[in-house]
Amino acid sequence: MDFVKNFTVTKEDGSQVQVSGEIPFDQLEKHRPAAIKHYGKDMEIDGFRKGHVPDDEVVKRVGEMTILSDMAERALAEVYPELCKVHTIDAIGHPKISLTKLADGNPLGFTLTVAVLPEVSLPDYKKIAADINKEKASAEVTDEEVDAQIKDILRQKIAYERMQKLAQKKAQAEQKAKDMGDATELPTPDTVTDKTEGNSEEEDTDVKAVTDEEIPELTDDLVKELGQPGQFTSVADFKEKIKEHLSIEKEREVNASHRAKITDKIIEESDIDLPQILIDSEIDQMFAQMNEDLTRANLKMEDYLAHIKKTKEDLAAEWKPAAEKRAKLQLVLNEIAKAEDIKPDKQQLEAQVSQLLEQYKDADKQRVRIYVASVLTNEAVMQMLEQET
Repeated sequence: MDFVKNFTVTKEDGSQVQVSGEIPFDQLEKHRPAAIKHYGKDMEIDGFRKGHVPDDEVVKRVGEMTILSDMAERALAEVYPELCKVHTIDAIGHPKISLTKLADGNPLGFTLTVAVLPEVSLPDYKKIAADINKEKASAEVTDEEVDAQIKDILRQKIAYERMQKLAQKKAQAEQKAKDMGDATELPTPDTVTDKTEGNSEEEDTDVKAVTDEEIPELTDDLVKELGQPGQFTSVADFKEKIKEHLSIEKEREVNASHRAKITDKIIEESDIDLPQILIDSEIDQMFAQMNEDLTRANLKMEDYLAHIKKTKEDLAAEWKPAAEKRAKLQLVLNEIAKAEDIKPDKQQLEAQVSQLLEQYKDADKQRVRIYVASVLTNEAVMQMLEQET
């Protein structure tokens, strides 16, 4: 069979191709025994053991067209990989097949449509990265940021103590009412009051916002009350550790934001005809992650959707822009890796694959390898872009 002459490949919108052509009948005919066996293996007829019904009886029972359809399906499954190879079709997902001619003794006529990896036209990604790298924000933590963080910590401490005090007063009031036998007028958080001795006015003890004026001066004794016992020894020690923590967080945020600026600009200036199947795949992954998060929280997807008054279709529509962006990002990173011949370090790849397989013993080794290779390659591409000057 001539895979070049027998088939016509046409590009279509949405990064799809349509293939049309004919498969000679002798290619179908060789699948006839397997098709008959498939339908006869569980067939039971009086006078014959199960699975041992003669071929002509099997055909008589299921019909010649059913056998021909099975033969066509097997022939297409055999031809399809070679067809993609010869015509350099980078297919993704399953093809949609339509039979145009199916008759005994005649070639099988068909058309199939399948999504393919889209062509990605990249801009000058090195120049884009270099320009954005010049404007990278500083990750240095200022004294003002340290002071603001300390204020927040002290503010939270005071608010927590107020909540504890309110809860204690409520419990005391409830116990008092119980002791008096008056269970019909238990106090609520809205009615709990604090009466100062010698003062007839009631002071509302509901938790209120802590003002800056209420925040105490930072002293060595005060910092020792914060965190775990012995975690902080002095004001200087406390500030230094707060600064270290803020530095880690700020560097992570700055790097993530900076990378996003680079990739967003490259995606914006790239030309990509994104196939729907890649968008759907990203949305499926987002639903899988959401379902995993809900399961950890002992929640069911249907209950959560009912709570937020949305359907899965509503969420899919809301997530579509993000899904498109994620799909384009991976295509862009793949294309840059190809252009720059960037590949993951073999030793690092093997180490991480082994680590994941040890953690997830039932995982498919090939899938894990592909995943780790993709993560490492993406990271190498981003590091290369961040170093452009």
